[in-house]
Amino acid sequence: VGGTLIEPWPSVGHIYAEVAARHGVQAEPEELTRRFVQAWQAQDSFQYTRDDWAVVVDATFEGLVTQLPSQTFFGELYSHFAKAECWHVYEDVIPTLTALRQQGIRLAVISNWDDRLRPLLKSLELAHWFEVIHVSAEIGAHKPDTRIFQTAAESLETPPDRILHVGDGEREDHQGALVSGLQSRWLCRGTENSVAHIIPSLEYLVRQ
Repeated sequence: VGGTLIEPWPSVGHIYAEVAARHGVQAEPEELTRRFVQAWQAQDSFQYTRDDWAVVVDATFEGLVTQLPSQTFFGELYSHFAKAECWHVYEDVIPTLTALRQQGIRLAVISNWDDRLRPLLKSLELAHWFEVIHVSAEIGAHKPDTRIFQTAAESLETPPDRILHVGDGEREDHQGALVSGLQSRWLCRGTENSVAHIIPSLEYLVRQ
């Protein structure tokens, strides 16, 4: 979902800075985005729990605050990301979903996310496009674990090799899908590439 259908708006750093400012913490959005990326990449076994997110947020603000966010404003920040106003639906999403549905293609979501995803997709008016929505925190398995892909195939009552998975992560999405027996397209937004399994926009799904 993140990076494929939606993105934080206007950025993770802007949202962090906005909430932190309400608690007397001043920080530049660009710096917070950079710190967030570093904290995110340092995670080895992220399980998408509230506690896991608290660790990432604390690491992002480490050295910038006297009290870590987990002891102050983390709860507000966590709730804030459940709001539609914090997210932007990519411009190619609705036209692509519309075209695919008109072709009779069944649509589903497989996402590494937590229990905020379902209400968020509903608030963004995206949930109704999908026949099923699989959330990793509910299943107890996260991409690239084959279990989450197998669960999706079983719920659709469709052989894995008849399913095309699209996502923006090479390891989690593309490799995870292939190992699980699904077809795959790796979404690399904004980059033109002649390799067949890489697409720069969701619109390429309709062109193919």
